[in-house]
Amino acid sequence: MIKDIFRPRVRILWAVLAALCFLYSIMVYLVGSGTFSFIIWLGGVAFFGLCFFLAGKNRWKKAPVAIKGVSYVLLTAVALVFLLCQICILSHFFDRGEKNLDYIIVLGAQMRSSGPSVIYRYRLQKAKEYLDDNPGTIIVTTGGQGRNESMSEGDGGKDYLVSLGVSPDRILVENTSLDTVQNIENAMEIIRSRYPEDKDLRIGIVTNGFHVFRGVHIAKKITDARVCGIAAYMQFRFIPNNMVRECFGILRDLLAGKMVLAKILK
Repeated sequence: MIKDIFRPRVRILWAVLAALCFLYSIMVYLVGSGTFSFIIWLGGVAFFGLCFFLAGKNRWKKAPVAIKGVSYVLLTAVALVFLLCQICILSHFFDRGEKNLDYIIVLGAQMRSSGPSVIYRYRLQKAKEYLDDNPGTIIVTTGGQGRNESMSEGDGGKDYLVSLGVSPDRILVENTSLDTVQNIENAMEIIRSRYPEDKDLRIGIVTNGFHVFRGVHIAKKITDARVCGIAAYMQFRFIPNNMVRECFGILRDLLAGKMVLAKILK
């Protein structure tokens, strides 16, 4: 039961979790991705550290009943929301797409001076595999140029695909977007300029497994085309960070109306 989490006997658990969050935050920070997701894990350090403190010397037991009641409600709500987000993410975690799609859209990720970041390379390599197996499919690479990037993600993605042997004639580039929603919105504008009746199209969203759910459902809000996901590889050690961070992305896009709850529940 959630009321048991502040019992003195579980103090060692909170200490261990706080230490693990701290070490994981350092690992995430050292990747140098340009994001601040390591702060999430420092938040975990603060939360578990607080639990450790409250579980000692019966501090939590002495707290006012009202504070304890509100805390239990909030913790339960957060846990339920987190669980639902994880279920949504896992529902598309291993998507393989469909054969002979008209277009696939690769969602952008960081470009480094040496080329695409590891996470972006996995997406592009998965796209290359799909293109090899489906010679009639056209690809759209997406992403603008951030302050810490040597070139736009869309152009860098194209260059990398060409280096892998993909014909430039099969690659369309979107190079002005700044986030996942814009990736898809701008890519769809390019596709509609070639094929205005997008409802007749079949489109795949290529990204890493943790990101497929959001990409697919953003696309379903933007287009009437038939949309499916194509999940790329992920490094195991970064899956916890990506899945926790993705919860914030899902909630933000739902609240902003970038995803339609009714379509998610279908």
